[in-house]
Amino acid sequence: MSENGPEIGIGIVGGGYMGKAHAAAFASVATLFDTTLRPRLEMVCATSTASAERYRAAYGFARATDDWRVLVEDPKVEAIVIASPQETHKDIALAAFALGKPVLCEKPLAETPDDARAMVEAAEAAGVANAIGFNYMRTPATQFARKLIAEGRIGDVTSFRGEMTEDFYADPDAPASWRTSGDANGCMGDLAPHPINCAHALIGPITRLHAVVETVHAERGGVAVTNDDQAHLQVEFENGVSGSIFVSRIATGRKMGYAYDIYGTKGAIRFDGEDQNALWLYLAEGPEAERGFRKILTGPEHPDYLPFCQGPGHGTGYQDQIIIEAKDFLNAVASGTAVWPTFEEGLAVNKVVAACLASSRMGAWVSVADF
Repeated sequence: MSENGPEIGIGIVGGGYMGKAHAAAFASVATLFDTTLRPRLEMVCATSTASAERYRAAYGFARATDDWRVLVEDPKVEAIVIASPQETHKDIALAAFALGKPVLCEKPLAETPDDARAMVEAAEAAGVANAIGFNYMRTPATQFARKLIAEGRIGDVTSFRGEMTEDFYADPDAPASWRTSGDANGCMGDLAPHPINCAHALIGPITRLHAVVETVHAERGGVAVTNDDQAHLQVEFENGVSGSIFVSRIATGRKMGYAYDIYGTKGAIRFDGEDQNALWLYLAEGPEAERGFRKILTGPEHPDYLPFCQGPGHGTGYQDQIIIEAKDFLNAVASGTAVWPTFEEGLAVNKVVAACLASSRMGAWVSVADF
């Protein structure tokens, strides 16, 4: 126990891009938020002893291992963060839950809905905190958008349009890589979970959909591409709202196109992740000649902004989203109360992804409940 509160030993499986982000988040979260639990970077796991030791030294962990089982079973590791490839998620999570240890897992939750369902059931049986890493919905702007919609500020929602567009594979001559092989690394596996989660957060569960999933560039450097470049989704929500989602890794010029337009009977909301510290709001109020979208710069009055900065318009960034995520997870562990999104949301997203792939193969509308 530290002088400032009880410590909790954090073990992170995976030290790469997201492992580093989570390590930085747990190292700093207690200095920004008044969390009951104060994280201690106890152990990091990587695929080799050398890389694990390198991550340990770089990120400030006490110990390192190349075996995730050693990390999960260590008594000083009291909470697990899974930042490894999705095919490893199920086994790691089930082992952690069997020992009663809470888990924060990167998206997507699992390779298949069946695996995700097993993870949800294990989490429920263990009765411990579980969370999934959908960080983009945690920006102060999107949290504020969610609040505005819930409060009815734009009236009854009539339409949703979301996207996740990037251009890291826009060049047809770019060589093949691990990204061009396997469903997990295509748009539906890699990018689509984020806007699907966004749609769930802002509008509600998706019940029916029709999808067109496309491989635009069938070969790269003479190597066959086995996954998708982009996808178009038409969706229907449980509350009767309809909408669309577009996902692409070949959207030339787009770098971080996590964006949405939401229309209601009394107003509308626009957001673009390339300008993540602004929300565009239209309210059907006042004289017609004075109406228009106004740009709201996030500041201390918006959710989870003040701990980072006292100045409106100064902004938060990508790493700050991961810190907010760490805060939510620690609060769930300390309080025993779930903080959305949990593994249940991870399963819901997995089901939508599976439904999209099936819909595209069949060329038909499908029900998400069937998956």
